[in-house]
Amino acid sequence: MSVAPSHEEILHATRGGIIVTDADARIVFINQPAFKLLSFNEADPTGSPVTTLLPISAPLVIKCLQTGEPQLGCHIMGKSVDLVVNVTAIVRDGRIIGAVCHFQGMQEFQLSAQKVHSYKNLNRELQAIFRSSSDGIWVCDGQGNVIDINQASERLNGVPAADVIGENVQAMVDRGIIDRSVTLEVLETQRQVSIVQHVRRTGKYLLVTGTPTFDEKAEIFLVVVNERDMTQLNALRTDLEQSRRVTEKYKDELAKLNMLELATQEIIAESPNMRRIIETALKLATITAATILVLGESGTGKGMLAKLIHKYGSEAKAPFVRINCAAVPESLLEAELFGYEKGAFTGARQEGKVGLFELANGGTLFLDEIGDLPFSLQAKLLTYLDDKEILPLGAIRPRKVSCRIIAATNRNLEKLVKTKRFRQDLFYRLNGFTLSIPPLRQRRDDIFGLISHFLDVYNQTYGRSARISPKGLKSLLAYPFPGNVRELKNMLKKAVVMSDATILDEFLLNSMPEDAYRLAEIQTPATSAPKRFTKTLLEVERQLLESALTHCRSTRQLAAYLGVSQPTVVRKLKRHGLTIR
Repeated sequence: MSVAPSHEEILHATRGGIIVTDADARIVFINQPAFKLLSFNEADPTGSPVTTLLPISAPLVIKCLQTGEPQLGCHIMGKSVDLVVNVTAIVRDGRIIGAVCHFQGMQEFQLSAQKVHSYKNLNRELQAIFRSSSDGIWVCDGQGNVIDINQASERLNGVPAADVIGENVQAMVDRGIIDRSVTLEVLETQRQVSIVQHVRRTGKYLLVTGTPTFDEKAEIFLVVVNERDMTQLNALRTDLEQSRRVTEKYKDELAKLNMLELATQEIIAESPNMRRIIETALKLATITAATILVLGESGTGKGMLAKLIHKYGSEAKAPFVRINCAAVPESLLEAELFGYEKGAFTGARQEGKVGLFELANGGTLFLDEIGDLPFSLQAKLLTYLDDKEILPLGAIRPRKVSCRIIAATNRNLEKLVKTKRFRQDLFYRLNGFTLSIPPLRQRRDDIFGLISHFLDVYNQTYGRSARISPKGLKSLLAYPFPGNVRELKNMLKKAVVMSDATILDEFLLNSMPEDAYRLAEIQTPATSAPKRFTKTLLEVERQLLESALTHCRSTRQLAAYLGVSQPTVVRKLKRHGLTIR
């Protein structure tokens, strides 16, 4: 029959060293491996105080006996020993009656740990991440002592790792290495903290985030600090801002280049005021679905400006739909604009009809001669501008439609509002973005460019090589062109087609009204016959009045502008048949 081994035999056979103490921290048992690991000189140290035999490990034993808390994984280094010790309490009937100390050589401990393949790989990965991170990383213990920092952090803070590892972060603040420690704030608040930290040595501003790691007792045992150089972020922000400015500059340059291309669209903008209008129109084109009001006399090019806005807007590939509100009978205009349902009224098409608003969906609807829009339809237009909805004739439910509205008129809408022929609320709704095209007589710098353009077009179209002499050009420059660009265009087209002469001067002068012809001759130095002094003065007087009317809005302003009395202004306006606009 076999004999069971005793407890002492079992303890002597274990690989690690074991020392047992009583409640007074006196040694009561030592196994044989402990003699070898600790190199005891005494043959039997039983009964000796642990403080005498194990001065380095004794504080751990005493703490375990006092608190009952195990002291695990403690590294003990002496002159001849390098060990890992675990101390646990012996409890009987709820009382601590002693402690067990287990010793293992550090080399053996490390070999055991390194044999674990997953541990080795994990440690290698963590080290690679830690060392190669472009952000600075600090690791501190629960008391604020630095355990390790990576190379990026050495560079950002201007300190070698060897100078700070083992040092408390409070001491680093006191020494002026950093102006503020996120680790201290994490330890104080027990939560993640982010601050902007100034490093005096490198002059850098760092965005620093400290994150606490808690143990099983909900106490902080590590603080991981991440640092990012704000200098780079600020540089990126500066670069982005500079790029934005360059982009804006390019946009402005492109707008100018676009203006150079306008000649191919019969828009000539040589005069400063017309160039400003084109620049404004190109800016408004970039505003999605902006409502624009274009003002100007008949023939100034309001429709062409509307097409320009559409072409250079985001809706350029969508439809451009145009309707002249004065050309469609009032009884049909509502159906044209808003459409109608099947059987909406007698004579309606059986399948119904889509209105111009729906046809222009996603694009531009150009309402020419908006001043002639019937009062009854003005309310429906206002409803669309406010709600982006239309209600076709005979329909029950409104339909959503989104299109840019460009309205144009040669009439004075403010006067129409005062006379109750145009809704005031619609006027204010349309008047948000206004472009006022000056008449041709107020932008004479454009006349030469328009003449050159139209002559080139019509000569090429009709196979001619017609031209205008300097004398004829001066006459045209002096002509007021009451029909504006449309009149000039038609006049040149007629001259190229109908005149048999290569020089078009005589045909053009004969095409002008008699009064205008005389005015053109007056402003042409080489006139065929002298004019009477009185008639010449009257014609010059009219020119002065017309020029002043472009700057003034009342007879009082006109009198001050010309330096005469108000009754004189009223009398002369009446003589020449002129009125304040």
